Amino acid sequence: MPPRELPQLPAGTDLWRTEELHQAGFGWPAISRLLSDGTLFRLRRGCYARMEAWSALGSSGRERMLIAGHAHGTLSRSAGAFAYSHTSAARLHRLKLWNVNSRIHLTQAVSPARTSHGADVIAHTRALGSKEVVTIDGLPCTSLERTVVDCCLTLNRKQALILMDHALRIGADIEQLRESCATLAGQHGVKTLRWALDNADPLSESPGETLTRELLVRLKLPMPVLQFEVSSREGNHRMDFAWKESKIALEFDGKAKYFDYEPAEEALYKERLRERALTEDGWFFIRLRWRDLFREQEFKTRILRALGQRSYAEAA
Repeated sequence: MPPRELPQLPAGTDLWRTEELHQAGFGWPAISRLLSDGTLFRLRRGCYARMEAWSALGSSGRERMLIAGHAHGTLSRSAGAFAYSHTSAARLHRLKLWNVNSRIHLTQAVSPARTSHGADVIAHTRALGSKEVVTIDGLPCTSLERTVVDCCLTLNRKQALILMDHALRIGADIEQLRESCATLAGQHGVKTLRWALDNADPLSESPGETLTRELLVRLKLPMPVLQFEVSSREGNHRMDFAWKESKIALEFDGKAKYFDYEPAEEALYKERLRERALTEDGWFFIRLRWRDLFREQEFKTRILRALGQRSYAEAA
């Protein structure tokens, strides 16, 4: 006997709590079948997502859906008010994060009971001022500046610098951040916050560019100009880094750089035309990939060799 045809999932949403599915006519056997055939995806205990919606998202979109899943399953039934904070708030603000786990962070004024949140949730206890809470995607989260401070107090230096670069790029108030930092003297993580503020540069457009700049500084290499603009017969171009006197360009080749805004084949074709035109104008290109950032001696040797060869050629 063929299995009974299942009712359609409710329209208008991609998230459901278990009881919502039960109310829509889906018992446990039906939910199990939908999970098995790939129609549903279990986000967390008691909360499910439409697999089609989940599959269409990139990694950052999935992280935000995990937060939305927590909110759908918990926020509507929670007795205490809270705001998403730390790296969860960073994700809601669309800040760049690197090598950060998917744990959900929230902040509330009163310490929660041990069983109030799931095992994947870190609850922080702190009273938040009215200006420290905003709403993004319909969810309460800490303000941009509060989020940056909270994250930098808990992340390592490289992670904090990536986040700080992007926060300043999208409009975070650096003076407000410095004032907050000044009130935290002696607190755990404040040295990382202060270092990130002192070394941030909003001209960096990606985590890879931030880590490249951090490596150049730490290895005491000559500093290039960031986002250097130059023209060729192919038009105007902007280089990630450039030693303009030596006409050496340093480019970080992350996939997102080429493929986020146009098809891969077209993006790569335009990049080849651009580099060929600039090479004919006397530019030399050093291209980096992620793995190069973790081969520090090789990285330093490549930069110094290129700079040295150019200096020799110019002298000759």
